[in-house]
Amino acid sequence: MSNSSGDLILTERDGAVATVILNRAEKLNALNREMWAGVGGAFRALDGDETIRCVILRGAGEKAMGPGADIAEFAEARSNPEQAAEYGGLMHAAMHAIRGCRHPTVAQIHGLCVGGALELALACDIRICGEGSRFGIPVNRLGLVMAHPEIEALVGLVGRSAALEILYEGRVFGAAEARDKGLVNRVVADDRVAEEARAAARRIADGAPLVNRWHKKFVDRILAGGELSAEEAAEGFACFDTGDFKEGVRAFLVKDKPDFKGE
Repeated sequence: MSNSSGDLILTERDGAVATVILNRAEKLNALNREMWAGVGGAFRALDGDETIRCVILRGAGEKAMGPGADIAEFAEARSNPEQAAEYGGLMHAAMHAIRGCRHPTVAQIHGLCVGGALELALACDIRICGEGSRFGIPVNRLGLVMAHPEIEALVGLVGRSAALEILYEGRVFGAAEARDKGLVNRVVADDRVAEEARAAARRIADGAPLVNRWHKKFVDRILAGGELSAEEAAEGFACFDTGDFKEGVRAFLVKDKPDFKGE
């Protein structure tokens, strides 16, 4: 186990799977400046680790992924546009570090997941929650807006109308509605969230890591739009020159489990 930002952000390692933990259970993992910076630092460090094959993001305990930002520090850290822009820079850097991480990412969501916690979950590739989980972005009750990078992640998942519904009404809603809206990929019994997240991470880690990274890169490139360059198009066939491709074909033909090396 390693930590950044004191003990507020923890990183655990289980083989090729890393878990980043928002470690402030006594405050339901409410995010302060130090935690936003710590999340960004943790994911940037993991991005540079070639031995990682999947990263899980979760909150400490089973009551909440998080209630959002810690409003108690707003008076000192977020009381005017200049401070808010600096604070927003930390938030957006953390979201960008998750979204830009080369490894597949899974949000393991227990309980409450609203505001900033939901924004971090939105940056992950896959979201798995419990039947009792609750979601929402009630920032209009505080007179706050979601800035452009945060809005982009929300609209990218649920579309314009559903995004505006979530923002206009500011409701906190359940897991079934979150799944219907496209906010989460999978809903399981509350006592099976950790098990299902680990199982998903293990299935991902058992696959060829270079292929998973390429697929993530290709999906994001397609979503960005525009015509592919010749180099980008050629990259779609680079896998045929890897040891993992040869190992995958070998294992398939002899009905063996492949031992991918990421090379």
